[in-house]
Amino acid sequence: MEKNNKKITSRDVDFAKWYNDIISEADLVDYSSVKGSMIIRPYGYAIWESMVSVLDKMFKDTGHVNVQMPMFIPESLFNIEKDHVEGFAPEVAWVTRGGSEKLEERMLVRPTSEVLFCEHYKKIIKSYRDLPLLYNQWCTIVRWEKTTRPFLRSREILWQEGHTMHETEKEAREETLRMLNVYTDFQKKYLAIPVIPGRKTDKEKFAGAEETYTVEAMMYDGVALQNGTSHYFGQGFAKAFDIKFLNQKNLLENPYQTSWGVTTRMIGGLIMVHSDNLGLVLPPNIAPIKIGIIPIGDNKEVKNLILNLEKALTNANITYHTDNTDRSPGFKFAEAEVKGYPIRIEVGARDLKENKITLVRRDTLEKITSNTNIEDIIKEINNLLNLIQSNLYNKAEIRRNSMLYKAKDLKEFEKYSDKPGFILTSWCGTEECEESVKENYGLKSRCLPLDDETSDKPCTICQKKGKYKLYYGKQY
Repeated sequence: MEKNNKKITSRDVDFAKWYNDIISEADLVDYSSVKGSMIIRPYGYAIWESMVSVLDKMFKDTGHVNVQMPMFIPESLFNIEKDHVEGFAPEVAWVTRGGSEKLEERMLVRPTSEVLFCEHYKKIIKSYRDLPLLYNQWCTIVRWEKTTRPFLRSREILWQEGHTMHETEKEAREETLRMLNVYTDFQKKYLAIPVIPGRKTDKEKFAGAEETYTVEAMMYDGVALQNGTSHYFGQGFAKAFDIKFLNQKNLLENPYQTSWGVTTRMIGGLIMVHSDNLGLVLPPNIAPIKIGIIPIGDNKEVKNLILNLEKALTNANITYHTDNTDRSPGFKFAEAEVKGYPIRIEVGARDLKENKITLVRRDTLEKITSNTNIEDIIKEINNLLNLIQSNLYNKAEIRRNSMLYKAKDLKEFEKYSDKPGFILTSWCGTEECEESVKENYGLKSRCLPLDDETSDKPCTICQKKGKYKLYYGKQY
């Protein structure tokens, strides 16, 4: 039976309350008088910073550079691309006054920045020699959500948005999938979250996009979380904004555009995939603090070993936190578990007399005894960090796979429709079947799996000729 922190509701009893309890006990966010928005506390922000540092390097390694666009968008600029306007209008926050004066033209607080980038591109793109433009922005956006939850849905969102322009359709399509693959690799290798990369249906694609690709993650409770998207726009925005360049045949042409983004929603995904009834469980590759050091007793030997261990961890580029407060060891152990430090090291005077210390894995709570040789401790730590990272991914994948179902007809679909998880179907490609599933079963299409998209089986819903494989599931 799984141990439980008395302050945290069991995730198998009330998953929503468990999620909020984890966030509260781990001190990730606080609430303010700004309805629908959250204060991200230092430890919550440290997790985001860890994600940012990894992703930013991945973007730069693929040739992207960072820029910064304005927060406000004039209404006339936003209205240029009609599909984009229709998609975002219900979520827009408007600014109508500046100081004591009414604005001549109202402005919206950016829900996304495509139109700002396009206005800028029109000024700077003249020739094929100016392409590609591979830009990324780290910023906040505002979407006036009716129902909010910390990290998952907020009115003010921390995110990154990549925006690129290309000379050819082929190049832009390759960029769209390349960045989807970057997100997929990041989720798997750093967040230890198994994801299904795929293409969204036309009904679910981004407003103004020709194609939208997604990485779909399944949470512990079997509900889907869209953990990143990459969009191919073709020439739609470029034509709307009259962006043209002189191509290699000396002819004017519209460039091809992409955008892609992830948000602090990934922190919510981390919590809901890995954490347990004791608190956070963080994969070592993304944990801002990898080692929690707990002194037991206050003598010279304990202090000296910890001092030497801290120096060695710093030299090995392994982050740590030493709890030197006067609280009891039991309190410190529980605190380290709530915070999700991948490894807890207990250094006590009694153990040191026997030339040993204790390492505790957060993922399994297994205790490992090590000798006090600093080099041996560092080797053991590195080995355990790798094991924990692999174990968390494998554990999440096994649970995810146990909630993947296949339905060949409506009878089978109905059998699985009340179960947590994703249902893989054959789909005829019509919006009617997709919409009927939403109306009758409360499930939304997730994606057409990227590695195996086509189907020659009859449509699961209507039994007409199938064209695609399509996942359905409930979503956050």
